[in-house]
Amino acid sequence: MHSYLRSVGFSNIKTRKDLEQILDMVMSQPTEKYVTSEKNNYVLAELFKNFSDRFGIAVRGEYDEKGVFHLEHYYPYFKGQQVSIKEDLAINKRVDTDAYTGMCDDLRLGVSLIFYLQNVIDYIDCVEKNSWSGRAVSVMLSGLSTEGKILLGTSKDSTTESNIKTDNKQRTQLLAEAKKGNQEAIDSLTIDDIDLYAMVSKRIRYEDIYSIVDSTFIPYGSESDNYTVISNILEVRRLQNELTNEYIYNLVVECNDIVLEVCINEKDLLGTPEPGRRFKGNIWLQGMATFVE
Repeated sequence: MHSYLRSVGFSNIKTRKDLEQILDMVMSQPTEKYVTSEKNNYVLAELFKNFSDRFGIAVRGEYDEKGVFHLEHYYPYFKGQQVSIKEDLAINKRVDTDAYTGMCDDLRLGVSLIFYLQNVIDYIDCVEKNSWSGRAVSVMLSGLSTEGKILLGTSKDSTTESNIKTDNKQRTQLLAEAKKGNQEAIDSLTIDDIDLYAMVSKRIRYEDIYSIVDSTFIPYGSESDNYTVISNILEVRRLQNELTNEYIYNLVVECNDIVLEVCINEKDLLGTPEPGRRFKGNIWLQGMATFVE
């Protein structure tokens, strides 16, 4: 049973029979359907079934020569609407299942960003047409969460916000230079990290850690596309699963200057989300890449 089904309103699925009924509905009444061209008497297919605005369950598999669909993989999804990043993208197939992950280096984070790829058929079509070379593409990121809490926001005046933006821009430029091997940039980043550690060590004696750390984006657990985030809430929508009637929060958040959307069951969120407050939780990061501009 997929642990993130509850994130899209299926918290009451307890047995394999319950799951198969839902999957049968997805396969027989898909909202969207994507297929590849026929190859060796089979056709790869991806079927999406929306149970509210932009979230639901997807199945991936193949049609045989008789037109019978064979399920290989399923997953809950939530599709983002805003472009979060535009970077050179590497796509890798996972060894344990019929799924793909995307990876790129985003200088705003300073680490490689890995996400679960939603539109696999688009990628396969590009590969078959020899039109994919790992170029820079736009990616709309989203996250599913099974546990989260709301924190109060941090108070900053216009001068402080301006200084933060300037510092972030300078750090991004230094990271870009360090990536090219510029030793001066590497030394400057090292000194900045030492100064930051000293500042935090001094302030943490008298302040709460969440008043010092505004946002975080940290890998979580053994899965490469899972992250722990603290993010600023920009927008809040309350959606309802049309089949189960469970309520889902759609949070548009900003984390380390990256905007993405998080989907979480109302039952799993502690606190009331509002713009200006912060979301803290673990997310499974998904993304839809624009392979054809």
